[in-house]
Amino acid sequence: MTTPDTRRPRPGSDILRTALRRNVGAMVWGTVLMGLYQAGETAFPIALGLIVEYTLQDRSLGSLGLAIAALAVIITTVSLSWRFGMRVLQKANTTEAHRWRVRVAACGLQPVARDVDLKSGEVLTIATEDADQTADIIEVVPLLISSLVAVLVAAVALGLADVRLGLLVIVGTAAILSILSVMSKRIGSSTQEQQARVARAGAKVADLIIGLRPLHGFGGNHAAFRSYRKVSTEAKHQAITVARVNGVYAGTALALNAVLAAAVTLTAGWLAFEGQVTIGELVMAVGLAQFIMEPLKLFSEMPKYVMMARASAERMALVLTAPPVTTPGPQRPAPGGDLEIDCVRYESLRKLKFQVSAGEFVAIAAYQPRAAADFASILAVNVPPGAYEGVVRVGGQELADLSIEAVREHLLVNPYDGEIFAGTLRTNIDPSGTSRMIPEAVEASMLTDVVALHRDGLDYAVRDRGANLSGGQRQRLSLARALAADTDILVLHNPTTAVDAVTEQLIARNIAELRRGRTTVVITSSPALLDAADRVLVLDEGVITAEDTHRNLLATDEAYCSAVAR
Repeated sequence: MTTPDTRRPRPGSDILRTALRRNVGAMVWGTVLMGLYQAGETAFPIALGLIVEYTLQDRSLGSLGLAIAALAVIITTVSLSWRFGMRVLQKANTTEAHRWRVRVAACGLQPVARDVDLKSGEVLTIATEDADQTADIIEVVPLLISSLVAVLVAAVALGLADVRLGLLVIVGTAAILSILSVMSKRIGSSTQEQQARVARAGAKVADLIIGLRPLHGFGGNHAAFRSYRKVSTEAKHQAITVARVNGVYAGTALALNAVLAAAVTLTAGWLAFEGQVTIGELVMAVGLAQFIMEPLKLFSEMPKYVMMARASAERMALVLTAPPVTTPGPQRPAPGGDLEIDCVRYESLRKLKFQVSAGEFVAIAAYQPRAAADFASILAVNVPPGAYEGVVRVGGQELADLSIEAVREHLLVNPYDGEIFAGTLRTNIDPSGTSRMIPEAVEASMLTDVVALHRDGLDYAVRDRGANLSGGQRQRLSLARALAADTDILVLHNPTTAVDAVTEQLIARNIAELRRGRTTVVITSSPALLDAADRVLVLDEGVITAEDTHRNLLATDEAYCSAVAR
Protein backbone atom coordinates (compact mmCIF):
# COMPACT_ATOMS: atom_id res chain seq x y z
CA MET A 1 0.00 0.00 0.00
CA THR A 2 1.40 3.39 -0.95
CA THR A 3 0.93 6.50 1.13
CA PRO A 4 -0.28 9.66 -0.59
CA ASP A 5 2.30 12.28 -1.46
CA THR A 6 1.67 15.15 0.94
CA ARG A 7 4.78 17.15 0.13
CA ARG A 8 4.45 20.79 -0.81
CA PRO A 9 4.62 21.62 -4.54
CA ARG A 10 8.09 22.17 -5.86
CA PRO A 11 9.26 25.79 -5.55
CA GLY A 12 9.71 26.10 -9.32
CA SER A 13 6.04 25.31 -9.83
CA ASP A 14 5.13 27.87 -7.18
CA ILE A 15 7.11 30.53 -9.04
CA LEU A 16 5.34 29.75 -12.31
CA ARG A 17 1.94 29.86 -10.61
CA THR A 18 2.80 33.21 -9.03
CA ALA A 19 3.82 34.63 -12.40
CA LEU A 20 0.58 33.41 -14.00
CA ARG A 21 -1.59 34.69 -11.15
CA ARG A 22 -0.06 38.16 -11.24
CA ASN A 23 -0.72 38.55 -14.95
CA VAL A 24 -4.20 37.10 -15.30
CA GLY A 25 -5.62 40.33 -16.75
CA ALA A 26 -2.93 40.75 -19.39
CA MET A 27 -3.11 37.06 -20.28
CA VAL A 28 -6.89 37.19 -20.70
CA TRP A 29 -6.65 40.18 -23.03
CA GLY A 30 -3.74 38.61 -24.87
CA THR A 31 -5.62 35.33 -25.23
CA VAL A 32 -8.70 37.09 -26.61
CA LEU A 33 -6.69 39.12 -29.12
CA MET A 34 -4.47 36.23 -30.18
CA GLY A 35 -7.58 34.03 -30.40
CA LEU A 36 -9.09 36.61 -32.76
CA TYR A 37 -5.88 36.52 -34.78
CA GLN A 38 -5.92 32.75 -35.09
CA ALA A 39 -9.67 32.70 -35.78
CA GLY A 40 -9.14 35.31 -38.51
CA GLU A 41 -6.34 33.28 -40.02
CA THR A 42 -8.58 30.23 -39.99
CA ALA A 43 -11.50 32.18 -41.46
CA PHE A 44 -9.46 33.21 -44.50
CA PRO A 45 -9.35 29.79 -46.26
CA ILE A 46 -12.94 29.17 -45.11
CA ALA A 47 -14.00 32.42 -46.78
CA LEU A 48 -12.15 31.47 -49.97
CA GLY A 49 -13.99 28.17 -50.04
CA LEU A 50 -17.34 29.94 -49.62
CA ILE A 51 -16.45 32.38 -52.42
CA VAL A 52 -15.72 29.49 -54.74
CA GLU A 53 -18.84 27.65 -53.59
CA TYR A 54 -21.36 30.47 -53.96
CA THR A 55 -20.03 33.73 -55.37
CA LEU A 56 -18.35 32.34 -58.48
CA GLN A 57 -21.34 30.10 -59.17
CA ASP A 58 -23.73 33.08 -59.14
CA ARG A 59 -21.36 35.24 -61.24
CA SER A 60 -22.63 38.26 -59.31
CA LEU A 61 -20.48 41.38 -58.97
CA GLY A 62 -22.38 42.32 -55.81
CA SER A 63 -21.61 38.97 -54.21
CA LEU A 64 -17.97 39.26 -55.30
CA GLY A 65 -17.72 42.75 -53.80
CA LEU A 66 -19.26 41.53 -50.57
CA ALA A 67 -16.77 38.65 -50.48
CA ILE A 68 -13.84 41.02 -51.04
CA ALA A 69 -15.13 43.27 -48.24
CA ALA A 70 -15.36 40.23 -45.95
CA LEU A 71 -11.78 39.29 -46.80
CA ALA A 72 -10.70 42.88 -46.02
CA VAL A 73 -12.39 42.69 -42.62
CA ILE A 74 -10.66 39.37 -41.91
CA ILE A 75 -7.24 40.73 -42.93
CA THR A 76 -7.73 43.86 -40.80
CA THR A 77 -8.79 41.75 -37.81
CA VAL A 78 -5.74 39.51 -38.25
CA SER A 79 -3.35 42.47 -38.45
CA LEU A 80 -4.71 44.50 -35.52
CA SER A 81 -5.33 41.55 -33.19
CA TRP A 82 -1.77 40.27 -33.69
CA ARG A 83 -0.23 43.71 -33.15
CA PHE A 84 -2.12 44.58 -29.98
CA GLY A 85 -2.18 41.03 -28.63
CA MET A 86 1.60 40.66 -28.79
CA ARG A 87 2.05 44.17 -27.38
CA VAL A 88 -0.01 43.26 -24.31
CA LEU A 89 1.76 39.93 -23.81
CA GLN A 90 5.29 41.23 -24.35
CA LYS A 91 4.72 44.11 -21.94
CA ALA A 92 3.51 41.67 -19.29
CA ASN A 93 6.42 39.33 -20.07
CA THR A 94 9.01 42.11 -19.75
CA THR A 95 7.46 43.44 -16.54
CA GLU A 96 7.32 40.00 -14.95
CA ALA A 97 10.93 39.25 -15.91
CA HIS A 98 11.94 42.55 -14.28
CA ARG A 99 10.12 41.61 -11.08
CA TRP A 100 11.96 38.30 -10.82
CA ARG A 101 15.32 39.92 -11.65
CA VAL A 102 14.78 42.40 -8.83
CA ARG A 103 13.79 39.64 -6.39
CA VAL A 104 16.81 37.48 -7.19
CA ALA A 105 19.14 40.49 -7.03
CA ALA A 106 17.59 41.55 -3.71
CA CYS A 107 18.27 38.08 -2.27
CA GLY A 108 21.88 38.28 -3.45
CA LEU A 109 22.33 41.75 -1.94
CA GLN A 110 20.71 41.08 1.42
CA PRO A 111 23.05 41.74 4.36
CA VAL A 112 22.36 38.23 5.66
CA ALA A 113 23.76 35.69 3.23
CA ARG A 114 21.59 32.77 2.13
CA ASP A 115 22.58 29.15 2.55
CA VAL A 116 22.97 28.37 -1.15
CA ASP A 117 25.97 26.84 -2.90
CA LEU A 118 26.12 29.37 -5.74
CA LYS A 119 28.75 31.92 -6.69
CA SER A 120 27.96 35.52 -7.61
CA GLY A 121 28.36 34.73 -11.32
CA GLU A 122 25.77 31.97 -11.07
CA VAL A 123 23.36 34.25 -9.22
CA LEU A 124 23.85 36.82 -12.00
CA THR A 125 22.90 34.26 -14.65
CA ILE A 126 19.81 33.28 -12.67
CA ALA A 127 18.83 36.95 -12.30
CA THR A 128 19.05 37.51 -16.06
CA GLU A 129 18.59 34.50 -18.34
CA ASP A 130 16.53 32.36 -15.96
CA ALA A 131 14.29 35.28 -15.00
CA ASP A 132 13.61 35.97 -18.69
CA GLN A 133 12.85 32.35 -19.52
CA THR A 134 10.57 31.99 -16.50
CA ALA A 135 8.57 35.06 -17.55
CA ASP A 136 8.11 33.54 -21.02
CA ILE A 137 5.29 31.49 -19.48
CA ILE A 138 3.20 34.69 -19.70
CA GLU A 139 3.31 34.48 -23.49
CA VAL A 140 3.31 30.70 -23.76
CA VAL A 141 -0.13 30.09 -22.20
CA PRO A 142 -2.12 32.60 -24.34
CA LEU A 143 -0.35 31.45 -27.51
CA LEU A 144 -1.08 27.85 -26.56
CA ILE A 145 -4.79 28.60 -26.06
CA SER A 146 -5.04 30.69 -29.25
CA SER A 147 -3.35 27.93 -31.24
CA LEU A 148 -5.82 25.44 -29.78
CA VAL A 149 -8.64 27.76 -30.87
CA ALA A 150 -7.30 27.75 -34.43
CA VAL A 151 -7.00 23.96 -34.52
CA LEU A 152 -10.52 23.52 -33.13
CA VAL A 153 -12.03 26.03 -35.59
CA ALA A 154 -10.28 24.26 -38.46
CA ALA A 155 -11.45 20.86 -37.18
CA VAL A 156 -15.06 22.08 -36.88
CA ALA A 157 -15.00 23.66 -40.35
CA LEU A 158 -13.57 20.51 -41.89
CA GLY A 159 -16.00 18.38 -39.89
CA LEU A 160 -18.93 20.32 -41.35
CA ALA A 161 -17.63 19.45 -44.81
CA ASP A 162 -16.99 15.84 -43.84
CA VAL A 163 -16.75 14.30 -40.36
CA ARG A 164 -13.72 12.25 -41.33
CA LEU A 165 -11.70 15.40 -42.08
CA GLY A 166 -12.51 16.89 -38.67
CA LEU A 167 -11.65 13.69 -36.84
CA LEU A 168 -8.40 13.42 -38.77
CA VAL A 169 -7.31 16.87 -37.54
CA ILE A 170 -8.28 16.15 -33.91
CA VAL A 171 -6.69 12.70 -33.77
CA GLY A 172 -3.57 13.88 -35.61
CA THR A 173 -3.12 16.87 -33.28
CA ALA A 174 -3.45 14.67 -30.18
CA ALA A 175 -0.89 12.22 -31.57
CA ILE A 176 1.58 15.01 -32.39
CA LEU A 177 1.30 16.53 -28.91
CA SER A 178 1.72 13.15 -27.23
CA ILE A 179 4.97 12.51 -29.09
CA LEU A 180 6.35 16.02 -28.55
CA SER A 181 5.45 16.18 -24.85
CA VAL A 182 7.73 13.20 -24.25
CA MET A 183 10.56 14.88 -26.17
CA SER A 184 10.09 18.20 -24.33
CA LYS A 185 11.07 16.61 -21.00
CA ARG A 186 14.53 15.95 -22.37
CA ILE A 187 14.79 19.59 -23.44
CA GLY A 188 13.87 20.81 -19.95
CA SER A 189 16.52 18.72 -18.17
CA SER A 190 19.17 19.53 -20.79
CA THR A 191 18.43 23.26 -20.59
CA GLN A 192 18.64 23.25 -16.80
CA GLU A 193 22.05 21.58 -16.94
CA GLN A 194 23.22 24.02 -19.63
CA GLN A 195 22.20 27.04 -17.54
CA ALA A 196 24.07 25.61 -14.55
CA ARG A 197 27.26 25.05 -16.55
CA VAL A 198 27.10 28.48 -18.20
CA ALA A 199 26.64 30.02 -14.77
CA ARG A 200 29.68 28.16 -13.43
CA ALA A 201 31.73 29.39 -16.37
CA GLY A 202 30.58 32.96 -15.70
CA ALA A 203 31.50 32.66 -12.04
CA LYS A 204 34.94 31.37 -13.02
CA VAL A 205 35.46 34.38 -15.30
CA ALA A 206 34.51 36.76 -12.48
CA ASP A 207 37.00 35.06 -10.13
CA LEU A 208 39.74 35.26 -12.77
CA ILE A 209 39.17 38.96 -13.40
CA ILE A 210 39.36 39.74 -9.70
CA GLY A 211 42.50 37.68 -9.12
CA LEU A 212 44.29 38.17 -12.44
CA ARG A 213 47.02 40.45 -11.11
CA PRO A 214 47.97 38.19 -8.15
CA LEU A 215 47.84 35.17 -10.47
CA HIS A 216 50.33 36.82 -12.81
CA GLY A 217 52.48 37.65 -9.79
CA PHE A 218 53.15 34.05 -8.79
CA GLY A 219 52.73 32.48 -12.23
CA GLY A 220 49.40 30.80 -11.62
CA ASN A 221 47.59 32.39 -14.54
CA HIS A 222 48.17 29.44 -16.91
CA ALA A 223 46.71 26.94 -14.46
CA ALA A 224 43.75 29.25 -13.87
CA PHE A 225 43.16 29.62 -17.61
CA ARG A 226 43.25 25.84 -18.03
CA SER A 227 40.67 25.53 -15.26
CA TYR A 228 38.41 28.03 -17.01
CA ARG A 229 38.92 26.33 -20.38
CA LYS A 230 37.72 23.06 -18.85
CA VAL A 231 34.58 24.65 -17.38
CA SER A 232 33.89 26.56 -20.60
CA THR A 233 34.33 23.42 -22.70
CA GLU A 234 31.82 21.57 -20.54
CA ALA A 235 29.35 24.44 -21.03
CA LYS A 236 29.98 24.36 -24.79
CA HIS A 237 29.37 20.62 -25.04
CA GLN A 238 26.15 20.97 -23.05
CA ALA A 239 25.03 23.85 -25.30
CA ILE A 240 25.66 21.63 -28.34
CA THR A 241 23.61 18.88 -26.70
CA VAL A 242 20.73 21.29 -26.07
CA ALA A 243 20.94 22.59 -29.66
CA ARG A 244 20.89 19.03 -30.97
CA VAL A 245 17.87 18.11 -28.85
CA ASN A 246 16.09 21.31 -29.92
CA GLY A 247 16.90 20.55 -33.54
CA VAL A 248 15.50 17.03 -33.32
CA TYR A 249 12.41 18.39 -31.58
CA ALA A 250 11.84 21.12 -34.20
CA GLY A 251 12.47 18.72 -37.07
CA THR A 252 10.13 16.12 -35.64
CA ALA A 253 7.41 18.71 -35.05
CA LEU A 254 7.74 20.07 -38.58
CA ALA A 255 7.66 16.59 -40.10
CA LEU A 256 4.61 15.52 -38.10
CA ASN A 257 2.76 18.74 -38.93
CA ALA A 258 3.57 18.30 -42.63
CA VAL A 259 2.35 14.70 -42.52
CA LEU A 260 -0.95 15.82 -40.94
CA ALA A 261 -1.38 18.63 -43.49
CA ALA A 262 -0.66 16.24 -46.34
CA ALA A 263 -3.10 13.70 -44.92
CA VAL A 264 -5.86 16.31 -44.73
CA THR A 265 -5.15 17.49 -48.30
CA LEU A 266 -5.06 13.97 -49.76
CA THR A 267 -8.16 12.91 -47.87
CA ALA A 268 -10.05 16.00 -49.06
CA GLY A 269 -8.90 15.35 -52.65
CA TRP A 270 -10.04 11.74 -52.47
CA LEU A 271 -13.43 12.81 -51.07
CA ALA A 272 -13.82 15.41 -53.82
CA PHE A 273 -12.91 12.80 -56.42
CA GLU A 274 -15.57 10.53 -54.97
CA GLY A 275 -18.07 13.41 -55.10
CA GLN A 276 -18.57 13.47 -51.34
CA VAL A 277 -17.37 17.11 -50.96
CA THR A 278 -17.86 20.05 -53.29
CA ILE A 279 -15.17 22.05 -55.08
CA GLY A 280 -15.63 24.91 -52.63
CA GLU A 281 -15.18 22.54 -49.69
CA LEU A 282 -12.09 21.11 -51.38
CA VAL A 283 -10.61 24.60 -51.73
CA MET A 284 -11.41 25.25 -48.05
CA ALA A 285 -9.85 21.95 -46.97
CA VAL A 286 -6.66 22.52 -48.98
CA GLY A 287 -6.39 26.07 -47.61
CA LEU A 288 -6.94 24.92 -44.03
CA ALA A 289 -4.41 22.12 -44.49
CA GLN A 290 -1.82 24.72 -45.50
CA PHE A 291 -2.83 27.18 -42.77
CA ILE A 292 -3.09 24.66 -39.97
CA MET A 293 0.66 24.04 -40.10
CA GLU A 294 1.35 27.40 -38.45
CA PRO A 295 -0.86 26.98 -35.33
CA LEU A 296 0.21 23.34 -35.15
CA LYS A 297 3.86 24.42 -35.23
CA LEU A 298 3.17 27.00 -32.53
CA PHE A 299 1.06 24.54 -30.58
CA SER A 300 3.71 21.84 -30.78
CA GLU A 301 6.48 24.20 -29.60
CA MET A 302 4.64 25.18 -26.43
CA PRO A 303 5.56 22.07 -24.38
CA LYS A 304 9.21 22.86 -25.04
CA TYR A 305 8.88 26.42 -23.77
CA VAL A 306 6.90 25.27 -20.76
CA MET A 307 9.68 22.87 -19.79
CA MET A 308 12.33 25.55 -20.31
CA ALA A 309 10.36 28.00 -18.14
CA ARG A 310 9.99 25.37 -15.46
CA ALA A 311 13.70 24.53 -15.52
CA SER A 312 14.58 28.21 -15.12
CA ALA A 313 12.02 28.61 -12.34
CA GLU A 314 13.63 25.71 -10.48
CA ARG A 315 17.00 27.47 -10.71
CA MET A 316 15.51 30.71 -9.42
CA ALA A 317 14.02 28.77 -6.53
CA LEU A 318 17.54 27.79 -5.48
CA VAL A 319 18.10 31.44 -4.56
CA LEU A 320 14.62 32.60 -3.57
CA THR A 321 13.81 29.72 -1.22
CA ALA A 322 17.26 29.28 0.31
CA PRO A 323 17.16 29.90 4.09
CA PRO A 324 19.35 32.66 5.58
CA VAL A 325 22.64 31.59 7.08
CA THR A 326 21.56 33.15 10.37
CA THR A 327 18.35 34.49 11.85
CA PRO A 328 18.99 37.98 13.28
CA GLY A 329 17.40 39.08 16.55
CA PRO A 330 15.11 42.08 17.09
CA GLN A 331 17.28 44.14 19.45
CA ARG A 332 19.20 47.38 18.83
CA PRO A 333 22.52 48.30 20.47
CA ALA A 334 22.66 51.01 23.08
CA PRO A 335 24.15 54.33 21.89
CA GLY A 336 27.80 54.91 22.64
CA GLY A 337 29.91 52.54 20.62
CA ASP A 338 31.64 50.12 22.98
CA LEU A 339 32.76 46.78 21.52
CA GLU A 340 33.48 43.62 23.50
CA ILE A 341 34.99 40.38 22.24
CA ASP A 342 34.48 37.68 24.86
CA CYS A 343 36.37 34.39 24.42
CA VAL A 344 35.69 34.03 20.70
CA ARG A 345 36.98 30.84 19.13
CA TYR A 346 36.72 30.45 15.35
CA GLU A 347 39.12 29.02 12.76
CA SER A 348 42.48 30.66 13.60
CA LEU A 349 41.10 32.58 16.63
CA ARG A 350 41.59 30.97 20.06
CA LYS A 351 39.52 32.48 22.88
CA LEU A 352 40.04 36.01 21.64
CA LYS A 353 39.12 38.45 24.42
CA PHE A 354 39.36 42.25 24.65
CA GLN A 355 37.19 45.35 24.98
CA VAL A 356 37.12 48.70 23.18
CA SER A 357 35.50 51.56 25.05
CA ALA A 358 33.19 54.04 23.36
CA GLY A 359 35.15 56.76 21.57
CA GLU A 360 38.47 54.88 21.73
CA PHE A 361 40.87 54.46 18.79
CA VAL A 362 42.38 50.97 18.98
CA ALA A 363 44.78 49.35 16.53
CA ILE A 364 45.18 45.57 16.24
CA ALA A 365 48.52 44.30 15.01
CA ALA A 366 47.75 40.82 13.68
CA TYR A 367 50.88 38.78 13.05
CA GLN A 368 48.95 36.22 10.96
CA PRO A 369 46.82 37.60 8.07
CA ARG A 370 44.38 34.68 8.44
CA ALA A 371 43.55 35.69 12.01
CA ALA A 372 42.92 39.28 10.89
CA ALA A 373 40.58 38.09 8.12
CA ASP A 374 38.68 35.76 10.47
CA PHE A 375 38.21 38.53 13.02
CA ALA A 376 36.97 40.99 10.38
CA SER A 377 34.53 38.39 9.00
CA ILE A 378 32.99 37.88 12.44
CA LEU A 379 32.47 41.61 13.00
CA ALA A 380 31.02 41.99 9.49
CA VAL A 381 28.49 39.21 10.32
CA ASN A 382 29.78 37.23 7.37
CA VAL A 383 30.11 34.42 9.89
CA PRO A 384 26.84 33.67 11.73
CA PRO A 385 27.09 33.87 15.54
CA GLY A 386 26.19 30.21 15.83
CA ALA A 387 29.28 29.21 13.84
CA TYR A 388 31.77 30.32 16.49
CA GLU A 389 32.21 29.98 20.24
CA GLY A 390 32.12 32.98 22.52
CA VAL A 391 30.21 36.24 22.33
CA VAL A 392 30.57 39.54 20.50
CA ARG A 393 28.80 42.48 22.17
CA VAL A 394 28.03 45.75 20.41
CA GLY A 395 26.71 48.56 22.57
CA GLY A 396 26.17 46.09 25.40
CA GLN A 397 24.02 43.74 23.31
CA GLU A 398 25.08 40.36 21.99
CA LEU A 399 25.56 40.33 18.23
CA ALA A 400 23.19 37.36 17.85
CA ASP A 401 20.35 39.37 19.46
CA LEU A 402 20.68 42.38 17.15
CA SER A 403 18.79 42.93 13.91
CA ILE A 404 21.08 43.03 10.91
CA GLU A 405 19.83 46.54 10.05
CA ALA A 406 20.82 47.77 13.51
CA VAL A 407 24.27 46.19 13.18
CA ARG A 408 24.82 47.83 9.80
CA GLU A 409 23.75 51.25 11.15
CA HIS A 410 25.92 50.96 14.26
CA LEU A 411 28.97 48.98 13.09
CA LEU A 412 30.76 49.25 9.75
CA VAL A 413 33.57 46.90 8.73
CA ASN A 414 35.43 48.22 5.70
CA PRO A 415 37.30 45.35 3.98
CA TYR A 416 40.80 45.78 2.61
CA ASP A 417 39.50 44.95 -0.89
CA GLY A 418 36.44 47.20 -0.88
CA GLU A 419 34.53 47.08 -4.18
CA ILE A 420 34.54 50.13 -6.46
CA PHE A 421 31.43 50.60 -8.58
CA ALA A 422 30.81 52.15 -11.96
CA GLY A 423 29.53 55.70 -11.44
CA THR A 424 31.31 58.76 -10.09
CA LEU A 425 33.64 59.51 -7.20
CA ARG A 426 30.68 61.04 -5.36
CA THR A 427 28.37 58.03 -5.79
CA ASN A 428 31.16 55.71 -4.64
CA ILE A 429 31.76 57.79 -1.51
CA ASP A 430 28.08 58.30 -0.74
CA PRO A 431 25.99 55.61 -2.51
CA SER A 432 22.81 56.56 -0.64
CA GLY A 433 23.21 60.29 -1.27
CA THR A 434 22.55 61.13 2.42
CA SER A 435 26.02 61.69 3.92
CA ARG A 436 26.99 65.12 5.24
CA MET A 437 30.60 64.09 5.70
CA ILE A 438 31.80 63.92 2.08
CA PRO A 439 34.23 66.91 2.23
CA GLU A 440 35.70 65.73 5.54
CA ALA A 441 35.97 62.12 4.32
CA VAL A 442 37.71 63.22 1.09
CA GLU A 443 40.15 65.32 3.09
CA ALA A 444 40.87 62.64 5.70
CA SER A 445 41.46 59.89 3.13
CA MET A 446 43.80 62.13 1.11
CA LEU A 447 41.57 61.73 -1.92
CA THR A 448 41.82 65.46 -2.57
CA ASP A 449 44.53 65.06 -5.23
CA VAL A 450 42.29 62.68 -7.21
CA VAL A 451 39.38 65.13 -7.02
CA ALA A 452 41.58 68.07 -7.98
CA LEU A 453 43.21 66.15 -10.84
CA HIS A 454 39.99 66.02 -12.85
CA ARG A 455 37.90 68.91 -14.11
CA ASP A 456 34.68 67.18 -13.01
CA GLY A 457 35.90 66.86 -9.43
CA LEU A 458 33.70 64.54 -7.38
CA ASP A 459 31.58 63.97 -10.49
CA TYR A 460 34.51 62.34 -12.30
CA ALA A 461 33.31 59.12 -13.94
CA VAL A 462 34.63 55.91 -12.39
CA ARG A 463 34.64 52.71 -14.43
CA ASP A 464 33.52 49.32 -13.18
CA ARG A 465 35.84 48.03 -10.42
CA GLY A 466 37.68 51.37 -10.60
CA ALA A 467 39.52 50.35 -13.76
CA ASN A 468 40.57 53.96 -14.48
CA LEU A 469 42.02 54.45 -10.97
CA SER A 470 45.32 53.27 -9.52
CA GLY A 471 45.46 50.78 -6.65
CA GLY A 472 46.18 53.53 -4.14
CA GLN A 473 43.36 55.70 -5.47
CA ARG A 474 40.89 52.83 -5.22
CA GLN A 475 41.95 52.15 -1.66
CA ARG A 476 41.61 55.79 -0.63
CA LEU A 477 38.20 55.96 -2.33
CA SER A 478 37.06 52.94 -0.32
CA LEU A 479 38.40 54.56 2.87
CA ALA A 480 36.56 57.82 2.07
CA ARG A 481 33.33 55.83 1.71
CA ALA A 482 33.84 54.24 5.14
CA LEU A 483 34.60 57.58 6.81
CA ALA A 484 31.65 59.31 5.14
CA ALA A 485 29.28 56.73 6.68
CA ASP A 486 30.15 58.18 10.13
CA THR A 487 29.04 55.10 12.08
CA ASP A 488 29.37 54.72 15.85
CA ILE A 489 31.90 51.90 15.40
CA LEU A 490 34.22 51.78 12.39
CA VAL A 491 36.50 48.81 11.73
CA LEU A 492 39.17 49.30 9.04
CA HIS A 493 41.09 46.32 7.70
CA ASN A 494 44.48 47.28 6.19
CA PRO A 495 43.20 50.62 4.80
CA THR A 496 46.57 51.97 3.59
CA THR A 497 48.54 49.04 2.12
CA ALA A 498 48.60 50.59 -1.38
CA VAL A 499 49.66 54.16 -0.49
CA ASP A 500 53.12 55.61 0.06
CA ALA A 501 54.58 56.24 3.50
CA VAL A 502 54.07 60.01 3.48
CA THR A 503 50.42 59.75 2.47
CA GLU A 504 49.94 56.97 4.99
CA GLN A 505 51.25 59.21 7.76
CA LEU A 506 48.81 61.97 6.82
CA ILE A 507 45.89 59.54 6.55
CA ALA A 508 46.63 58.09 10.01
CA ARG A 509 46.63 61.54 11.59
CA ASN A 510 43.47 62.55 9.70
CA ILE A 511 41.56 59.41 10.75
CA ALA A 512 42.44 60.00 14.41
CA GLU A 513 41.26 63.60 14.15
CA LEU A 514 38.07 62.94 12.19
CA ARG A 515 37.03 59.97 14.33
CA ARG A 516 37.69 61.71 17.66
CA GLY A 517 34.91 60.69 20.04
CA ARG A 518 33.90 57.78 17.79
CA THR A 519 34.94 54.17 18.31
CA THR A 520 37.53 53.13 15.73
CA VAL A 521 39.32 49.80 15.33
CA VAL A 522 42.08 49.44 12.73
CA ILE A 523 43.51 46.03 11.86
CA THR A 524 46.90 46.91 10.45
CA SER A 525 50.67 46.57 10.51
CA SER A 526 51.19 50.20 9.45
CA PRO A 527 53.48 52.02 11.91
CA ALA A 528 51.69 55.30 11.17
CA LEU A 529 48.26 53.95 12.07
CA LEU A 530 49.61 52.02 15.04
CA ASP A 531 51.24 55.18 16.36
CA ALA A 532 48.05 57.23 15.90
CA ALA A 533 45.98 54.76 17.99
CA ASP A 534 45.28 55.25 21.68
CA ARG A 535 46.53 51.72 22.29
CA VAL A 536 47.68 48.69 20.31
CA LEU A 537 46.57 45.08 20.78
CA VAL A 538 48.92 42.39 19.50
CA LEU A 539 47.04 39.44 17.96
CA ASP A 540 49.31 36.41 17.71
CA GLU A 541 48.24 32.79 17.20
CA GLY A 542 44.61 33.72 17.70
CA VAL A 543 44.93 35.47 21.09
CA ILE A 544 45.90 38.91 22.41
CA THR A 545 49.47 38.55 23.63
CA ALA A 546 50.36 42.18 24.38
CA GLU A 547 48.69 45.56 24.92
CA ASP A 548 50.29 49.02 25.12
CA THR A 549 50.99 52.09 23.04
CA HIS A 550 52.87 51.65 19.78
CA ARG A 551 56.00 53.37 21.06
CA ASN A 552 56.12 51.43 24.30
CA LEU A 553 55.76 48.15 22.41
CA LEU A 554 58.56 49.14 20.05
CA ALA A 555 60.78 49.75 23.04
CA THR A 556 59.93 46.60 24.99
CA ASP A 557 58.78 43.90 22.55
CA GLU A 558 61.32 42.63 20.01
CA ALA A 559 58.79 40.44 18.19
CA TYR A 560 56.48 43.41 17.77
CA CYS A 561 59.36 45.60 16.61
CA SER A 562 60.40 43.12 13.91
CA ALA A 563 56.78 42.58 12.81
CA VAL A 564 55.80 46.22 12.28
CA ALA A 565 59.03 48.15 11.79
CA ARG A 566 59.68 49.20 8.17
